[in-house]
Amino acid sequence: MRGLEGKSAIVTGGGRGIGAAIAKRFGTEGVNVAVFDIDGETAEGVATQITDAGGHAQATKVDLTDYDAVTAAVASTHANHGIDIVVNNAGWDQFIPFVDTTPEFWDKVIDINYRAPLNMLHTTLPLLIANGGGRVVNIASDAGRGGSSGEAVYSGCKAGLMALAKSLAREHSRHNITFNVVCPGPTETPLFDGFMQDVSNPEKLREAFRRSIPMSRLGEPDDLPGAVAFFASEDASYITGQVISVSGGLTMIG
Repeated sequence: MRGLEGKSAIVTGGGRGIGAAIAKRFGTEGVNVAVFDIDGETAEGVATQITDAGGHAQATKVDLTDYDAVTAAVASTHANHGIDIVVNNAGWDQFIPFVDTTPEFWDKVIDINYRAPLNMLHTTLPLLIANGGGRVVNIASDAGRGGSSGEAVYSGCKAGLMALAKSLAREHSRHNITFNVVCPGPTETPLFDGFMQDVSNPEKLREAFRRSIPMSRLGEPDDLPGAVAFFASEDASYITGQVISVSGGLTMIG
């Protein structure tokens, strides 16, 4: 992708699944990647894979729901490598009917899926402004575009990430910062495997997901990085406030 080589990016939740695939793709594009994850071991593993392949990467163990911890991690990354690209990818959920959820569950889902991106953006945006511009890509979900049974709170958070990106795109276009959103559908990740453990008949649900997708398969982590790299590149310099689904046609919204 044009204009990525030599840039520096933070990828949250970069230690596994979609985040790891995004981090590795950035590595092949010549981006210096900061892999942020609450699991320091998985973050180190991804960073090592990138450097072993000839790229540049560093792992940072950080609780993204802790504002002070995020502030410190961002400051360290900026001091060492600068920041040009921010990818808010980290997420978490369980399949539970809304009436069976608890306020404690809401807090966890909201903290990881919405408050964590708020923490990241509140700490990185002043740096991007001072730098003369940058790229922000939020990883939301088709659950936030069309709803998803058993994921009401999660879907609300992901819809919020889309509205957040559009609002910030309006606020910061004058600063040459773009904000765009990539929405995966059901994707074969450790998080999705965790979802399956919470249902009574996981194979039946997996087949139902597959049948609902026009391309007749669940997504793979490597299906997502191309769209993210595009939004982060100079090829997308005149695109902001946009949402694209990478979900095999699960949602088709014009």
